[in-house]
Amino acid sequence: MHLRRRFWLILIPAAALLALIWLRPRAAVTVGPQQTVTGINPRLGVHTRLTDEVEEWKVRRTLEMVREMGAFWIVEYFPWAYVEPERPGQGEWQHSDMVMRHARAQGLQVFARLGFTPQWARPKDTAPTYLDEAQYAAFGDYVFEFVQRYRGQLAGVVIWNEPNLSLEWGYRPVDAAAYTRLLRAAYIRAKEADPTLPVLGGALAPTLAPAGSAWGMDDLLYLQAMYDAGAAPWFDALAVHAYGGKFPPDEPAAADAINFTRTELLRAVMVRNGDAAKQVVITEGGWNDHPRWTRAVRPAQRIAYTTRAYQLALERWPWVDAVALWAFRYPAPARTYQDYFTFVTPDFQPKAIYLEVQRYAQGAAPAPAAEPSLP
Repeated sequence: MHLRRRFWLILIPAAALLALIWLRPRAAVTVGPQQTVTGINPRLGVHTRLTDEVEEWKVRRTLEMVREMGAFWIVEYFPWAYVEPERPGQGEWQHSDMVMRHARAQGLQVFARLGFTPQWARPKDTAPTYLDEAQYAAFGDYVFEFVQRYRGQLAGVVIWNEPNLSLEWGYRPVDAAAYTRLLRAAYIRAKEADPTLPVLGGALAPTLAPAGSAWGMDDLLYLQAMYDAGAAPWFDALAVHAYGGKFPPDEPAAADAINFTRTELLRAVMVRNGDAAKQVVITEGGWNDHPRWTRAVRPAQRIAYTTRAYQLALERWPWVDAVALWAFRYPAPARTYQDYFTFVTPDFQPKAIYLEVQRYAQGAAPAPAAEPSLP
């Protein structure tokens, strides 16, 4: 009995203390003074992935660290379903406003990726990547509202993500002509809101999927199919995903290989179709250094390949505006190989790759990229 009474005498004050800590007023997160990015490579960027980061101080700290690393550009995801979860025109803009506010204060240029269908705009039991053509106009309305709201604050908008993969096309057979019609609907509405804003199409997954695959379509073939469907007037620049796999960044491009310079093959498709004047933005890409994933490289290789990739784009690809590699930081650990794509841990510890990219951005020579991968 005495032990039980003693337990409650200890527990009640402890609970009261925790309640006081939880309920006490928390200091507001301020935006802070206007900042400017400095670095030697104006194409250096990163994909920030703040979509599910709910605490404002963490949004601010993430974007501060992006600037401090020397990145000028970010790609950030602004899901349609987060803004209009229950009905069209709902306008839940708080999170988007927060991200844009802090990105602007840090001097970062933002490419906004738009997609993710709310439940009201898709059939029951379908994935958020599913969008029927009957709802293209509703998505166009979201694009219009987004562009109008952030007019003058965006570097461009990216329409959808990896539509050449079945899982990103609602677990249906991929359809370049249907994506082209979606791109057209979004393009028209974006231009109504801001005629000067670049609209990026593509964002295709690099894949060697064979003809007739249920899982997807080769990105080179898909891009040509977009042109065949009349896509050329409906995008101002091409969004490209450039993952290196186990190859160094200087590995020559080949149609039967997934490597960083596959970007050149996509560019060649653009040129063949009369779009040489359009630019490319790498909105995802990079290397992974998981110790056991079969597509990963060693940590030192990842550092060397990453810094070389930034430099290669600066030296050889005048038609590339930005290289935004995946991914700066996740709000929480994925506890998979995906964690080994990041530059910073969820608790803001900079990884070696962050520090070395920062050194490179400050003028240090990029590390040699010729070290062979493990077999």
